[in-house]
Amino acid sequence: MSAYDDELAARAARARDVALFRYSVIRAAADPGLPPRQRGLLVRELAAGQHKDPGGQPVRIGRSTLDRWIRLWAAGGFDALVPGGRQVAPRSDAAVLELAVALKKEKPERSAAQVTRILAARLSAGQVPSVRTIQRHFVRVDLAGPAGAGTVPDRFGRFEAGAPGELWVSDVLHGPPAGDAAKTYLFGIEDDHSRFITGHWWTTKEDTTGLFAALRRAVEAHGAPQAFYVEYVPRNIFDVVRPAALCAAAAGRAGNARPATS
Repeated sequence: MSAYDDELAARAARARDVALFRYSVIRAAADPGLPPRQRGLLVRELAAGQHKDPGGQPVRIGRSTLDRWIRLWAAGGFDALVPGGRQVAPRSDAAVLELAVALKKEKPERSAAQVTRILAARLSAGQVPSVRTIQRHFVRVDLAGPAGAGTVPDRFGRFEAGAPGELWVSDVLHGPPAGDAAKTYLFGIEDDHSRFITGHWWTTKEDTTGLFAALRRAVEAHGAPQAFYVEYVPRNIFDVVRPAALCAAAAGRAGNARPATS
């Protein structure tokens, strides 16, 4: 069973736990032989009290929700109380993922990183999924192994620096809203060999200012790396990288990913 199948099984188990919780709350009020007046009083008592959810946390449940659960039980029994999976629109275009699969099948030894670089050379920047998105898609379609054998390798075809301090890489994660900002961003600088986070910086804009604030923190705490790798950034970043990296990293070298064709 793949990791994706394991996740689906875990979600199904959580959904069944939720259904059991819902039934445990409404079972007395859902008795079909209960007079309407008595059922109404019982539902109001349930709404006024606290209940422990499947995680053991105390929760209150509104009367309209209790009425809806009772109607579901009456219409479909226990299965009707099982919450349905969220229908989330895929973030990556299906045609792009199909192209990634075709590239993998064409040359099974290609890694997800290599497929991503090929897509970047053929498509516009906004169309190309991340390496991790393509890795997860390959797992779902049993193409995760080096030759599409359905096994997940220890590394997805990426290189690894030979020693700490030899190479640092950058990444950015999208965070929750903060104050007036609709979104926050966490820039991180990671040592490629040890996977140690050498520096980080929270900001409300995804730009080079946050990147170099994180880099400056990393260099001040751990010294300059031999090389610094920045993946998929605007070409004009080198107008910023050269002086900023020299000042902040004290002789660190900055690199930018270039699309490969194989």
